[in-house]
Amino acid sequence: MTSKLGTALVTGASSGIGATYADRLARRGYDLILVARDAARLGELADKLAKAYGIKADVLRADLSDRADVLKVEDRLRTDEAITLFVNNAGIGPVTSLLESDVDYLDTMVALNVTAANRLAVAAAQTFARRRAGAIINTASVVALAPQIFNGTYAATKAFVLSLTESLAAELKDKNVRIQAVLPGLTRTEIFDRVGRSFNDLDQGMVMDVTDLVDAALAGFDQGEIVTIPALADDGIWNAYLAARGALGPHLSLRKPAARYGLSG
Repeated sequence: MTSKLGTALVTGASSGIGATYADRLARRGYDLILVARDAARLGELADKLAKAYGIKADVLRADLSDRADVLKVEDRLRTDEAITLFVNNAGIGPVTSLLESDVDYLDTMVALNVTAANRLAVAAAQTFARRRAGAIINTASVVALAPQIFNGTYAATKAFVLSLTESLAAELKDKNVRIQAVLPGLTRTEIFDRVGRSFNDLDQGMVMDVTDLVDAALAGFDQGEIVTIPALADDGIWNAYLAARGALGPHLSLRKPAARYGLSG
């Protein structure tokens, strides 16, 4: 039997934020398509969630830094009419500062965090808009708003995801398709283990548990937020940021340079 909520396709689902989304969505009653590189780990998670929540959970093995695999996931998004929610979560983080980074690794980061994320988000948006139903959740990061504090390429990839989400939100507002960008701060997942670091080296007051993160993100989704910052207590700060950004609008593109540059003519 197909879930009344439909199917959620979740990328980066083998661990961390993606696996937690899979658990929470299965608990809500979604069937699942779990996407990541580690097929064995995905299979274990799919079996566990299917048994725990009585839902259907399929595995789609894909390395989203590989174009052929991206196209495979895109095809599933475009053709599987059971899919009603796309969680665009796959990504990798930096190993070190930008000046010390291996450029080939940065290329892989861009391929996964930007190229794949963009193609799949657009594919989902086009498909859902045509059906006039569906929802997209994009995982960005708070460093999209504070690039000076982190590896620049990573911050730029997450700024891309945030901009993409806000732009698509404007295009989708009359299409009955919801979209959300989630901006985690430091989150307790395996990502630090993979780059040889430890959360024990960080201020523990700044590190959120992954279950708290996803629960807050889904609460923001339920409330209709386009941008969710789980750690932000006062949404007035975000609204003030949007207002200040909006005030720039009339001044961004004019025929003449501003007088403050002292140019004549």
